[in-house]
Amino acid sequence: MAVAADRGHHFSKPTQDRIILVEGQGVEGDVHAGPFVRHRYLARRGPRQPNLRQVHLIPSELFPSLLEVGFEVGAGDLGENVTTAGLALERMPLGTLIELGPSAVVELTGLRTPCVLIDRFRAGLKRQVFSSAETGPPFKSGVLGVVRAGGTVAADDIARARVPSSPFRPLPAL
Repeated sequence: MAVAADRGHHFSKPTQDRIILVEGQGVEGDVHAGPFVRHRYLARRGPRQPNLRQVHLIPSELFPSLLEVGFEVGAGDLGENVTTAGLALERMPLGTLIELGPSAVVELTGLRTPCVLIDRFRAGLKRQVFSSAETGPPFKSGVLGVVRAGGTVAADDIARARVPSSPFRPLPAL
C-alpha cells in the first residue's frame, strides 16, 4: 500500500514513491538501517546487538479499526517503513519471509512493542494497539524484520508471505 523512510529519529516517517531495501542493513537512508541495533533506547543498552528491527511493517487494516475509536492514522504515521494489505502480519510465525516487489525479502523477527511515543503522537492511542483478546498477538502495531534480499519496493507492489515449514513459533515482542 505504501512505503516510508526517514533519516532522522522522528516518530512518523514521510511516505515515499519507493524505498530500497539493502540486505543485512534495512531501508537505505532510514535512521534504523544498519547491522547493529539503531533504536535509541536499545542502542544505549547494547550498541553491538544485532539489528532485528531493520524494517517495520504494519497492516493497513489497523487504520480503519483505529478510526472507529477516534484515531485518524495513515501510512507512515506509526513509524513503519512498509504498509501492507491482506496480510495478517502479527499472526505470522517467527521466520516468515515477506516478499516485497520483484526481489526484496524481509524475514520477520518480532512484534513491534508499542512505547510511550505512541501516546505522544496521539494521546490514548497506545491503549488501542494492545489486544484484549486472550488468543493472538498482544499488540496491534506491526512487526519487525531483517532484510534477507535487497531490492526496490514501491507503493502498491505485491507483498507475499512464505510461512516456514517448521513448527509454529509466535513472534516475540521486540
